[in-house]
Amino acid sequence: MTTTEYHIPALLEETVNGLNINPEGIYVDVTFGGGGHSRAIMEKLGEKGRLFSFDQDMDAWANRLNDSRFTFVHSNFSFLKNFLCYYGIEKVDGILADLGVSFHHFDDSERGFSFRQDSSLDMRMNRDSKADAAMVVNTYDEERLANVLYLYGELKQSRRMASAIVKARSSEEITTTGRLVEVVSPFIRKSQEKKELAQVFQALRIEVNHEIDVLKRLLNQSLEVLKPGGRLVIITYHSLEDRLVKNFMRSGNVEGKIDKDFYGRVNTPWTLINNKVITASEAEVERNPRSRSAKLRIAERVLRTD
Repeated sequence: MTTTEYHIPALLEETVNGLNINPEGIYVDVTFGGGGHSRAIMEKLGEKGRLFSFDQDMDAWANRLNDSRFTFVHSNFSFLKNFLCYYGIEKVDGILADLGVSFHHFDDSERGFSFRQDSSLDMRMNRDSKADAAMVVNTYDEERLANVLYLYGELKQSRRMASAIVKARSSEEITTTGRLVEVVSPFIRKSQEKKELAQVFQALRIEVNHEIDVLKRLLNQSLEVLKPGGRLVIITYHSLEDRLVKNFMRSGNVEGKIDKDFYGRVNTPWTLINNKVITASEAEVERNPRSRSAKLRIAERVLRTD
């Protein structure tokens, strides 16, 4: 499988430029996937440069790079600091996270990430994980289901959807994507059918893979492992993630609480490289429609001396 078939990286040039790569530096791509971003980083590294790329899905292993400067880490990036310590790395020069789902996952009918194909309700990024989307749909109580759909899918009909799911599963478990679509479809606006079904599946995927908690752990660890002057570069695809990243880069904490000194200056360990979020150009969106919702934010690690 080629990189293009697995995933077309969004905002590739903007992302790699945002890392401000030192050819002799150490970098981390925490979302390897098809390896598009990693390959672009490797092209800018010198003989002493190193790249560590994380992916919890072993399907990505087939895309690994055959280069002595490259290390593939089969792990969720929430364990970033632990694995860097394992490899004897204390500080790095840059961290990249592309939080989008690879084409590979949407297009693989066995994985259950897409409403466009009738398949088992899975949605696990890590196939070794025990909890899948079917477990969420069939065991969560109505209130918990409604909260997942509302918080992670931003669906106004979340309570009615949750009620319908609980009623439907009482007679027979909901085990396929097709059956789930049937159950929630009465609460989907026809004019927004694709968008709202995508939001339903997004909500379940985020819950199954604990994506928000994992992102928070990554953000907190970035403060510990980035050198002063190191860059944190993150691409998000939905408002929940983008809000979290934006607030963290402004405040230095995942709660987004602003702390000011005696003179009213914000105490933050970051310097924003782009105050305005970077989005895909019209030309890129035409080439890669899935880049339409990509938002890139870049921050540089600093140490206050005053």
